[in-house]
Amino acid sequence: MSPADKRPWRQAFAVYRHPRVIAMLFLGFAAGLPFPLVFTTLSTWLRDVGVERSTIGFFAWVGITYSIKIFWAPVVDRAPLFGLTRWLGQRRGWMLLAQAGIVLGLLGMAATDPVENITAMALLALLVAFCSATQDVAIDAYRIEAVDPAYQGAMAAMYQAGWRIAAAIVGGAGALYIAKLASWEMSYITMAVSMTIGVVAVLVINEPAKSVDRSTLSEEQQVIDYLERSAHVHGFLRTPVAWFIGAVICPFTEFFKRNGKWALIILIFISIYRISDIVLANMAYPFYIDLGFSLDEIANIAKLFGFVMGILGAVVGGILVFRFGVMPILLLGAILVVLTNLMYAQLATDGKSLMGLATVISADNFSGGLAGSAFIAYLSRLTNTAYTATQYALFSSLMTLMPKFLSGFSGVIVDHFGYVNFFFYASATGVPGILLVLYLMRKENLLKSSMENNRN
Repeated sequence: MSPADKRPWRQAFAVYRHPRVIAMLFLGFAAGLPFPLVFTTLSTWLRDVGVERSTIGFFAWVGITYSIKIFWAPVVDRAPLFGLTRWLGQRRGWMLLAQAGIVLGLLGMAATDPVENITAMALLALLVAFCSATQDVAIDAYRIEAVDPAYQGAMAAMYQAGWRIAAAIVGGAGALYIAKLASWEMSYITMAVSMTIGVVAVLVINEPAKSVDRSTLSEEQQVIDYLERSAHVHGFLRTPVAWFIGAVICPFTEFFKRNGKWALIILIFISIYRISDIVLANMAYPFYIDLGFSLDEIANIAKLFGFVMGILGAVVGGILVFRFGVMPILLLGAILVVLTNLMYAQLATDGKSLMGLATVISADNFSGGLAGSAFIAYLSRLTNTAYTATQYALFSSLMTLMPKFLSGFSGVIVDHFGYVNFFFYASATGVPGILLVLYLMRKENLLKSSMENNRN
């Protein structure tokens, strides 16, 4: 975006008054609540009751569920649900079904002793993660289809705000408070009840309209051609194959056809942009415990500093994206994440300090919120609304697949090399993302210059 294209600051702030932007706050809450309950909060629970760090580290692989949701995203995108789709629509029907699965999984975790039955706990965490990932597919599709592209930065920011309210305040600090005052079992029961906020949001919002452009219609011609060529094939086989072509093949061919030789570079960038903070996050709470912080100290700092700074970072990111465009803020976010992750190494060197913990959590959450708003807006603009759920699921799956795989070894790295070296390693993994942002920015500038020259 050139300086002449910059929008007024007043207009940039006004995007948060849009009704569907406001609605994303509650959908973001529903998406954010399960996440800490199968990651940071769960790892705190496991460490608190004496589960080994290497075992806790492997629990990060539950998160690979979020990274392979592309395999069932076409079903969420196209397949109707009996009764629910007619009542609520495609997006809202799938949201409600996924929320029901999350509630059941959390109640099952509350009834399981992780020391006595760690396998059952892992399977229930996997159920929650699967349903949460399915809900994400439907919410992401709704977010992209509900408003014009100019509002995607604000939608991403509001989504993150709701996500962080749920993840930091309710599923993070709130769950720790309840565990401290009552028990971990009661904590997870309360979290299951809190998912009703998402259920109410789904029932209140309206199903978004869906538009299909001409290029998409040409892709769908593949389905028509297949049906014409296969008239001799029995319907029970012909219809599912046609559905597979339209729901699975067309979204991928459309993306590669639209982006040409840049498609693979874009996908590589998506797969590495969030490595640094995701790899670090898996060991953050065990690090606080091992440094000597109590559950209520962690909860207090996360509530007062992590939450506020995370929301501030997301909102600032949304405003800056609307004002300056996506790419410059992507670069800023990538640099901030690497620098703030290095602060963990300093805290590990200095030892227990409430001021140090507050500083680290504040910086980490602000940089993560800002980078998140920019990255979600970037992924959203890559998506064709005819294949919203499938294409965005591809992007978000790639976004977390490699980081989640690497984070599974985080406990082993800490055990062998210590926390300081682990944090240097986690920060270093963010450098390739910075370099690729610079490369893509140069590519976009060259493309823009070429278009301007052709017009002249």
